[in-house]
Amino acid sequence: MAIGQAREQGADLIIAVDPDADRCALAVPDPTSETGWSPLSGDQIGSLLGEFLAARGMTGSLANSIVSSRLLSRIARAHGLEHHTTLTGFKWIGDQIHRLETENEAERFIFGFEESYGYLAGSYVRDKDAVVASMLICEMAAYYRSIGSSIKARLEEIYASYGHYLNAVDSFEFPGLSGMEKMGGIMEALRKNPPKELAGYAVTTVTDFENSESTGLPRANILVFALENGESVIVRPSGTEPKIKTYFTTKGQGMEEAKQEKEKLAAAMKPLLA
Repeated sequence: MAIGQAREQGADLIIAVDPDADRCALAVPDPTSETGWSPLSGDQIGSLLGEFLAARGMTGSLANSIVSSRLLSRIARAHGLEHHTTLTGFKWIGDQIHRLETENEAERFIFGFEESYGYLAGSYVRDKDAVVASMLICEMAAYYRSIGSSIKARLEEIYASYGHYLNAVDSFEFPGLSGMEKMGGIMEALRKNPPKELAGYAVTTVTDFENSESTGLPRANILVFALENGESVIVRPSGTEPKIKTYFTTKGQGMEEAKQEKEKLAAAMKPLLA
């Protein structure tokens, strides 16, 4: 419906927010798409907004959740900014503001996001905020248009600079009374006998977030498998649904290669979560 209306009105952007205005989605014109529009992922939007704010020459801190891609950390490093990875749940990104506040430096928090379409800029709001995110998206689009560019063109420039990162998530459902028990058994098995390789890539490190001493973060039922090629797989049971979610961060010379890498890793994980 939004695409149809955008076509009729000759719109520049499609922005959608949920009823409580905390999550924000975006689609941009794309002549190569069948519909003429391309929806962007939460990770793409977060990386675009982070780079847009970082390029202003600000000093301070960027943050994203552990299940987002590592693209924002690359952007922060390129601009000489701090970067922090948090647990899932936006309260942990808000906690970064609190940490700075205790040092009388709350204004140093620039931007944070999670891949599930939540974004936060500045230190006034301590939760994901689609109102501010929508404003920033419009400001970003207007700026790039003023210099003869676009959001889609800038995204391609970011990929050219840092690599084509893909952040994707698959969910495995475990319905019924035994579902939660089965999920617990799968996580226990992965902890006791973690895979030595996935899709032909050696697993170089396994990080168990139940061990807060090694991570420096509060305990969480999350396992991270880092691979020799720089890619990673994160396994996390949902806190609200009978699901185990697997988050893939892959990288390629182009986005198609990154997608192929994701599919290879997803196929390798599937028997481990059966």
